[in-house]
Amino acid sequence: MSYKIVTMGEIMLRLSTPGYSRFIQSQSFDLNYGGGEANVAVALANYGFESYFVSKLPIHEIGQSAVNSLRKFGVRTDFIVRGGERLGIYFLETGASQRASKVIYDRAHSSVTDLSPEELDWDSVFSEAKWFHWTGITPALGKKLQETLVAACKAAKKVGATISADLNYRAKLWTTREAQSVMVPLMEYVDVCIANEEDAEKSLGLKAGSSKVESAELDEGAYGELAMRLKERFHFDAVAITLRESYSASHNGWSGLLHDDKNCRSPYRSRRYDIQIIDRVGGGDAFASGLIYGLLRKENTKDALEFAVAASCLKQTIPGDFNLVALDEVDKLAKGSGSGRVER
Repeated sequence: MSYKIVTMGEIMLRLSTPGYSRFIQSQSFDLNYGGGEANVAVALANYGFESYFVSKLPIHEIGQSAVNSLRKFGVRTDFIVRGGERLGIYFLETGASQRASKVIYDRAHSSVTDLSPEELDWDSVFSEAKWFHWTGITPALGKKLQETLVAACKAAKKVGATISADLNYRAKLWTTREAQSVMVPLMEYVDVCIANEEDAEKSLGLKAGSSKVESAELDEGAYGELAMRLKERFHFDAVAITLRESYSASHNGWSGLLHDDKNCRSPYRSRRYDIQIIDRVGGGDAFASGLIYGLLRKENTKDALEFAVAASCLKQTIPGDFNLVALDEVDKLAKGSGSGRVER
């Protein structure tokens, strides 16, 4: 059975410096499209779901190119409203070793910030929908989009769809005070919460003990306690936390933790991966889409978490925002085949 999944947010034009070159060196940029919820929509379409992306894009060739980038991978674009001023842009300089990656946003007044609840037929958007996913980036883009997100959550609840939220705090978009004033009330609609240590603290005001991700020091017990506190305070069905150990921009440890009422009544930590990173942008979205797939398709929630972590591990070896992996590749890695040997 192919479930209908709905995501809503902004898709942006991504301009990346070639290879690992710096902004001030580059004479050209590599062009891709991406954005939190759009990345999730592409992965879920790739996994075989009926995946819909809700947004607003300008009526010109660049807006159409963004639409085409989604259609290319099987995402349904029926509920993308056309209009507004422009497509948001972000510039990416990919870091290496001890030099961190850098992102510069040029997204003010993008079309999606003008998306109002009245522009969509919510009964049609969520007709027979099984799941609705959004990220904390979307409400950070302005008051009107916050109102639209609330309308979407209410419509999803009306049909009984599961709602997941990836907290995704972005300091360049709003302050912690602004984030918490908006995000905390939105949690009443959320069934599955996805976070990392910064997201939980900045968006919801809950800190993960003494962990220091920059020095690759993770206190697993503190993350487990954080998951339990989040679940208890906001009455989530499940809480998933990504655990990143940053040895350098090129070398990370990667795992996840899940707490729910089914198979993970005590916080369960996944297998840990040692990643040589090609492109970490979209890694969290790959985790979110993998978790959604796993919770809908896997036999138990532990297997769902292992699938999500394996999927996001593979994404970080792929240039661009989208996670272009096949189900069997993820399953093979989740079951322990991570040698990277050539397949003949």
